[in-house]
Amino acid sequence: MRTISCVTAAVALCVACSASGFALSEPADPPLVNKAAKVGKNRAKSDKNQYWLLNPVPTDQMRSFNTDRPTKSNVPYTVDAGHFQYETDLVNFTHQVTGSVHTNTIFVPNPTFKVGVTNNADLEVNVPIAGVQTFSSSPGPSSTMWGIGDTFVRAKINLWGNDGGSSAAALIPYVKAPSAPLGIGNGAEEEGLIAPVAVSLPNNFTLLLVPETDALKDSADTGRHANFIFDVNLSREVIKNVTAYVEFWADYNDDPIIKTTQLSFDTALAWTIFSNVQLDVGANFGLNSVTPAIQIYAGLSQRF
Repeated sequence: MRTISCVTAAVALCVACSASGFALSEPADPPLVNKAAKVGKNRAKSDKNQYWLLNPVPTDQMRSFNTDRPTKSNVPYTVDAGHFQYETDLVNFTHQVTGSVHTNTIFVPNPTFKVGVTNNADLEVNVPIAGVQTFSSSPGPSSTMWGIGDTFVRAKINLWGNDGGSSAAALIPYVKAPSAPLGIGNGAEEEGLIAPVAVSLPNNFTLLLVPETDALKDSADTGRHANFIFDVNLSREVIKNVTAYVEFWADYNDDPIIKTTQLSFDTALAWTIFSNVQLDVGANFGLNSVTPAIQIYAGLSQRF
């Protein structure tokens, strides 16, 4: 029931924020930022607040194709009202070493489905198919498990810059429903808030700053603790329709049993092969022993 209440609240928040004018008025200048580095391609529109889920934004008024892929960061831009978008890992492989124990995790696929609810809000659902293999570098037992992963439901609410301006920001509240079996998930409902901010820089660079706060289940009992993430992402179009990304990611987990800080350096390339289709590849490199040593992935995104 708590999960259903959180999802209902997220949808209500989407509608309420747009209806009350919570999203700030769009500036008249063309925007200079987004994660896909399509600098200056979003065009400011006269008034798109009349459009919603059942009254879609006309094709000629849609903003540039923006995705939260690749890398771990999120963009502050929403899917246009009444339109649908999916973003998925085609394959995502992670290798982690903890002492003598090796853990391989694979997602095949890992889709996120998005629908534009209002001009400044969308609703997003992520449900991966996951496999986890655990083995030891010394003689010992090993295990492999496959199943559906946990379900994440998010509402992205743009605060400003959705259709114009040199910066943009959004709030992304989310809830995780424990749909994964134990061994793939932890069997707990968890939630959090992400707040991406995008800023244009000289020479067509785009900077993303993405703080996140989560409320997670304690590892030893049913208590709760805070988790804090901060992501710094820099991107630039390097050749026509191909964007390169570098990123520094930090995650501090305040679990009362064992507090950990994960750090990674991430790189990626995204290729917009058509106006509404993107392919990407990326690799994330752990910078300390508690962070997965390597994560590699390839993905696809498409808008309708």
